[in-house]
Amino acid sequence: MSQDVGYEKELTKHIEHERAAVKLQSYVGELLYEKGIELVIFRHHLTDVTISEILNLHDYAGKVVNKPIDVFTTSALAEIILSLNIKPSKLDIGKLANEWLSESNQFDSQLAFIQKKLIGFEPSDTNEIQPRDVILYGFGRIGRLAARELIRQAGKGQQLRLRAIVTRGASDADIIKRASLLRNDSVHGAFKGTVIEDLQTKSLIINGQIVRMIDASNPEDIDYTSYGINNALVIDNTGVFTTKEALTRHLQAPGVSKVLLTAPGKEIPNIVFGINQQKLDLENETIFSAASCTTNAISPVLKVVNDTYGIVRGHIETVHAYTNDQNLLDNMHKKSRRGRAAAVNMVITSTGAGNAVTKVIPELADKLTANAVRVPTPNGSLAILSLELEKETSIESINNAIKNAALNGDLVNQIYYSIDPELVSSDIIGNTCCSVYDSSATIVAKNGKNVVLYAWYDNEFGYTKQVIRLAKYICKVRRAIYY
Repeated sequence: MSQDVGYEKELTKHIEHERAAVKLQSYVGELLYEKGIELVIFRHHLTDVTISEILNLHDYAGKVVNKPIDVFTTSALAEIILSLNIKPSKLDIGKLANEWLSESNQFDSQLAFIQKKLIGFEPSDTNEIQPRDVILYGFGRIGRLAARELIRQAGKGQQLRLRAIVTRGASDADIIKRASLLRNDSVHGAFKGTVIEDLQTKSLIINGQIVRMIDASNPEDIDYTSYGINNALVIDNTGVFTTKEALTRHLQAPGVSKVLLTAPGKEIPNIVFGINQQKLDLENETIFSAASCTTNAISPVLKVVNDTYGIVRGHIETVHAYTNDQNLLDNMHKKSRRGRAAAVNMVITSTGAGNAVTKVIPELADKLTANAVRVPTPNGSLAILSLELEKETSIESINNAIKNAALNGDLVNQIYYSIDPELVSSDIIGNTCCSVYDSSATIVAKNGKNVVLYAWYDNEFGYTKQVIRLAKYICKVRRAIYY
């Protein structure tokens, strides 16, 4: 009998938590679409997630962040935020909930607490966000994920508006095929939305947003203003134009004001958002690079380690998923080994990430070497950082340094601190961070100065999130943030 009572009690407790999570989910949707306010829990999105995922995020807060919170508190605080007049912003409801639980004795009510914490978040004409038009030049792996993410972030307070997609070929058959590729993805799953082909206007209507499909062979041949597009940011994800001279061709097209390359660029600023975007001259620079997926994965960890211990020298070996640049079956290829069948071979190849890091962290110039091994997996990669340090450390010390950076400061959106001892590559697919630090795998030699660190990364989605973050920064449409 006592066992039955315990079973019913635990089940009832879980159902109560689920009900509170349903309420929180409702408030999250209302805040986003009615007020342009996005709620997160210690950096994790709360949109397009299940009730179980919401409860797991609360559990994560206690186990990893060491800031226990409960769904009843987050739900109650979200309801209060919904009742207030607050400008479009991004608020960490997990951080707010933890602060309430530790500071509640200082306030008469949760309302008074929220009003105190969000001073300066009142709306005004001067801080109203004017959405910027975005053009995706190319519609491959990164382009389609960028489209999904730009559409997902629509609503009141929208920052970036996807207005056009440029490809070679925009026949009815082309548009139907590209719509299908947007709806379904073998790695990232089905798009959680609607995609309607409007062949008469050569457009895709994605969740109610009209996106023009434009056929062009040359960037300068398009007059975007004829489509009602002005002062736009072009996100070039073709990989064809990588020099300043080539990318300048985009600026010759009427309606374009800035260009962002989703690959390492030459003679232009290479940026890993979270590290060196503050150095940009946004008033005078017009062309930018979001560097590579590997550079975005290793730079955050390298910065923390270099700032804390100093790096004497090191080698980076990336175990990288195969890409469309490789052959499905053995065939000719301009690069060594990449012509061999990607899905059945491990392929040693080169990477420019070692040198690219020095553009982001200049102090590491001439200190790093790097190489890559392409492996038979479609997405999900791993960077192995073998480093010699100036100062001695321990596994606990270096893990704590990375953990602190993942939870506080400028790199909370870039580093995900994992404590899962069973972590494998498929587990990090869809992670919003560009670098997933595997704390369970850290190795420190007896001398305390030679370390091996492991950083996983979703080389498609995690990188795309970095591209979108940089795009918002370039366009000056970043919302107020409470992190």
